[in-house]
Amino acid sequence: MKTFLRELLFEAKTSVWKRFEVFLLFVIIASVIAVMLESVPDYMHAYAKWFWIAEIFFTALFTLEYLARIRVSRKPWTYITSFYGIIDLLTIIPTYLTYLLSGATWIWIIRGLRLLRVFRIFKMWWLVKHYKMIKNSLSHSRDKILVFMIFVVIMVAILWSIMYLVEWWENSTFDSIPRSVYWAIVTLTTVWYGDITPTTMIGQFLSSIVMILWYAVLAVPTGIVTSDLVNESRRNDHSCGSCDHKKHEHDAVYCKRCGEKLEY
Repeated sequence: MKTFLRELLFEAKTSVWKRFEVFLLFVIIASVIAVMLESVPDYMHAYAKWFWIAEIFFTALFTLEYLARIRVSRKPWTYITSFYGIIDLLTIIPTYLTYLLSGATWIWIIRGLRLLRVFRIFKMWWLVKHYKMIKNSLSHSRDKILVFMIFVVIMVAILWSIMYLVEWWENSTFDSIPRSVYWAIVTLTTVWYGDITPTTMIGQFLSSIVMILWYAVLAVPTGIVTSDLVNESRRNDHSCGSCDHKKHEHDAVYCKRCGEKLEY
């Protein structure tokens, strides 16, 4: 039984393991929806009993899963202190603390701790098949995106400085450089609350430039990450036919482990 549970929870890719993962996925989504609906006063007043039953069910299920993982893990302490082990603990501990801590002094602390149940959504992360590929792509493109964002910040800094010089004579809303910085950010991100609006022709022209810059801010990092995703996918797909080694460079011709020519 211990071997079966270890394979079910940690190792195997069998049909039983896949069914368990799908079941766990639906349970996580249902528990998070229950937490969200419970925060609505009307729903809480009308369905308090059902929310309590659902919470007991979800907590019991996640507790059994957590204890089973500790029991069958080859290195229990490693699992407990790991990222997912901490997330698993955070998904169940608020319910128990709600019953352990009592009295008016603790009521606000209890309400805050119960919000930790939303951490159940993080248990879905390890179900994503290609999360490592996305992580590696973002890591590889980090420097290029950083350089581009520094360039954008410099350009926007120049524009908000000019906007302040142009508008503050006739527009009372541009009364300081920080206000101009705020205007530049909400305009660049196309949020545009409308509380600060340029009135001069030059100011409106600068606003148009800032709004056009948004497409560059959106398109360039997206293109960089997409390119790295493609390269990362190729590295993962480039397997050596001789030694089955993966993760070659996208333009590699020979295997870096055994030296055999790669077939694409």
